[in-house]
Amino acid sequence: MQIISDKNKKYKVIKIGKIEINKFPLLLAPMEGVTDQAFRLLCKPFGPDIMYTEFISSEGLIRNVSRSVEKITLKAQERPIGIQIYGNNIESMKSAAMLAEQAEPDLIDMNFGCSVKKIVQKGCGAGILNDIPKMVQMTEAVVKSVKVPVTVKTRLGWDEKNKNIEEITERLQDIGIAAITIHGRTKAQLYKGDADWTLIGKIKENPRINIPIFGNGDVDSPEKALEMKNKYNVDGIMIGRAIYGNPWLFRDIHHYFETNNLLSPPLIKERATVCKQHLQACMNLYGERYGILTLRRHYKKYFKGFPNFKPYYTQLVTLDNRVEIENILSEIQNF
Repeated sequence: MQIISDKNKKYKVIKIGKIEINKFPLLLAPMEGVTDQAFRLLCKPFGPDIMYTEFISSEGLIRNVSRSVEKITLKAQERPIGIQIYGNNIESMKSAAMLAEQAEPDLIDMNFGCSVKKIVQKGCGAGILNDIPKMVQMTEAVVKSVKVPVTVKTRLGWDEKNKNIEEITERLQDIGIAAITIHGRTKAQLYKGDADWTLIGKIKENPRINIPIFGNGDVDSPEKALEMKNKYNVDGIMIGRAIYGNPWLFRDIHHYFETNNLLSPPLIKERATVCKQHLQACMNLYGERYGILTLRRHYKKYFKGFPNFKPYYTQLVTLDNRVEIENILSEIQNF
């Protein structure tokens, strides 16, 4: 990283390969079933500085499974973009990384943080936190197999007695990763309780660490983002669940950092307008039928807190005709 000055301000210039960000970066977290290309394209105008694909099975990719292959299809307007892969077999992860590189991402990210039971039981995601030597060996193999930067997303450790993220960060840095994102919970916590950023801040104070450290967990407002930035000195923040149905959060945080003023929440008209855009993006990606089905999981998030939404919701998740759905959204727009 470099520090450059602009009048009375100082900005950290975050560099990850060819990615160069001269403001405090906000990252869109990879979320299975959420951050598909339709959602990423929707989010981009609101200001995420780096986005990631949904996580992709290394075994699915090397076996040419259509769903996995589709996930690495990228568009220029998504950049900078990272492809995230996961797996338990070192050779499969190497091969998957090389296949992913052919899609020309700006970086490849390795998922060592997913706490979903079926993933962990296979020794993938956060499951590998039980075998740090293998994590290091796998990461080194991937780093050596591709030319694009390799980053990692992980957690504080397996459980409360094994919060070894500082050691993990040092070892992964030593074998060549370009940045690391740390979720402030252990595998055992899943998403329960509050995220603890204390160890993330400690890693930032470690004189041995010189790669960018991104924090993740529970940032759901501009005020919380500024608190985490100032208190723990992280180089950027990755936002996951809070952005689901709320792409405005990127815009709101950047505005707050630059002006110290909060923007008003989006009105129902804007929410319905963006939801319509999301519907169209889903249909462009998946075709009309599956695009309509895909958006159904998003409606409650878009209209959270909207009074008397239940009758509209019932129609939105049962209708299978684009025009009828758009008419319902238009009715909400004019509420």
